[in-house]
Order: sequence, then structure tokens, then C-alpha cells
Amino acid sequence: MLTAQVKEFGGPEVLVPVTVPDPEPGPGEVLIEVSHADTIFLETQLRAGWGGEYFTVTPPYVPGGGVAGTVRAIGAGTGARWLGRRVAAFVDGSYAERALAPADALTPVPEGLDLPAAAALVHDGVTAMGLLERIALTAGDRVLILGASGGMGTLLVQLAHARGARVVAAARGDRKRALVRRLGADETVDVTTADWPEQARAALGGAADVVLDGVGGPLGAAALPLTAPGGRFSAHGAPTGAFADLDRADATRRGVTLYGIADAQYTADEVVRLRTAAFAAAAAGRLTPVIGQRVPLAEAARAHRLIEGREVVGKVVLEAAR
Repeated sequence: MLTAQVKEFGGPEVLVPVTVPDPEPGPGEVLIEVSHADTIFLETQLRAGWGGEYFTVTPPYVPGGGVAGTVRAIGAGTGARWLGRRVAAFVDGSYAERALAPADALTPVPEGLDLPAAAALVHDGVTAMGLLERIALTAGDRVLILGASGGMGTLLVQLAHARGARVVAAARGDRKRALVRRLGADETVDVTTADWPEQARAALGGAADVVLDGVGGPLGAAALPLTAPGGRFSAHGAPTGAFADLDRADATRRGVTLYGIADAQYTADEVVRLRTAAFAAAAAGRLTPVIGQRVPLAEAARAHRLIEGREVVGKVVLEAAR
């Protein structure tokens, strides 16, 4: 089968097609014929050699952690009911034509949801649903979303709007701002302008009850003062190269509750529950994953260039089915 492997740390060019034997499902496992594989910005950072203090990755390796496809084989002790089913799951190494997953980690893909959309939701749908649940976003909350035009940001905009929050979406440029307005943002700000924090404060009506920082770095740090006393701040993203360096003393003085990447980790049962909820919302038309580009698996290096170039709105997904 075809895979895309990181041969060494470096630029997108180190991500190359490699053919390997098909995996065999062991006890309690299934073999998924991958239709589409998820991509997230973190995978480009790991490929470049970032994050060694957080993640254990050694080349050569197959990147990726989520797929959508069809179960083609099952291991011993696995219920035959899964054979032929459309499913999504976290896997080790999703940039591949076939992948193994534990049967108890599978999420069925419902009628009304296609496999590319399921792949776009397999990771970000879980995180977006889980973040808003953990941070207890409610109707009337004023919420600032950084990185609003990305794969998860576009989901957060829709979900926050559906909960009755006032949504201020921060994005880069007119095209991305127009997208998030269509998805339900009440106001938008362009983070490429020097005075974007002042614009955001005005749009929020003074301050944010909730800040969802999917960007990190200086942008995330600049958003902390926009959080109202007693508010909540989630620093869960680092596509700028680092999580936001937050003034924790200031947060404590003002009673701001800080959430980090550890708060966006879920048990296996929670993952299935949250993904099932995201799939149901998407199948019913209440949630739309935004797919900016579909790239063949053999061109995974191009997918990483697109992600790093930051011109694509929403998700880049890999097409594994030929």
C-alpha cells in the first residue's frame, strides 16, 4: 500500500511516497481502507523537528492521526458487524491507503455525511465540541476566536453562534473574514492590522467572556488583556511556533481561568461521544466542515506546503482512495 513518510526532519520535501506491505488487524482491531485522511498544522511542525519536548517522533515515520474510510477486515474477537461499515477513527499514521484501529475506538459515519467531511471532523470536531463543553460556553457569552478561518476555527465559529454567543472572529485578510461572517460571526477583525486588539475590544463591547486561542505566540498573548474579569481563556493552539506566553499573575488577579492543551485531551470514550455529536450535527446540516483543498496522498508534501502557506481556508484533507 502507498504511504507518505517523513524520511528526516525538514521542509515539506522530506515527506515522500513510500510503498509498504498492508497491515494485518490483530485481536480487537479492524483494517480501514482509507478514503480521506485528516491533516492538522501540528503535523507540519513535527515534520520540521519542532515539539520534541511534547511529542516523541523519530524519522522515518508516517504522519497523521485521523482517517475516514471503510472497514475491510477484522481481527480475532472483533464483531463482524463492523465489516463494510463507513467509520472514522484516530490511528497511528493516517497518511496511508490502509490503517489499523481498535474496534472500540471507531465512530460510525452516519448517512448524510460524506467521508471527506468525516475526515475533516475526525480530529477538529472532537476538539471543538470538547472545548466548548469544557469551557462551558453559554448563550450571551462574548467570545473572541483567534484563528477563526482554520479547520477548527470555522467549527468553533459555527458552534459558538449556535449556542447563542456573540462571536468576534479574528482572521487574516478580507477573504477569510468574509468566510467567518458567512459561518455566523457577528463581527470580524483583521489580525494583520496593528490595532486589532482595540478593534476586537470595541467589537466585543468592552471585553470577552471567553477567548479561544487557536494561534498562540504574540497574538494569543495580546488577547489575554481582552478577557473580562472572571472570564475563561483557552490557549490550545500553537501554529505560530509556540503556545501563547500568558501573564498568569495578571490572569490570577482578574480571576481569569486559563485552559491549555492538556485540557483539550479526552478519554477514548469521550472522543467517540464528541465525534458522534459532531457527525450528527454535520449530517443534520447544523455544522459544516470547511474543506479548502483535497490533495492526493502521493502529493502529501504539497498538502504541507499549502498548510504552511496559510492561504487555504478551512481544512486540507488527503485523498487516499484511488
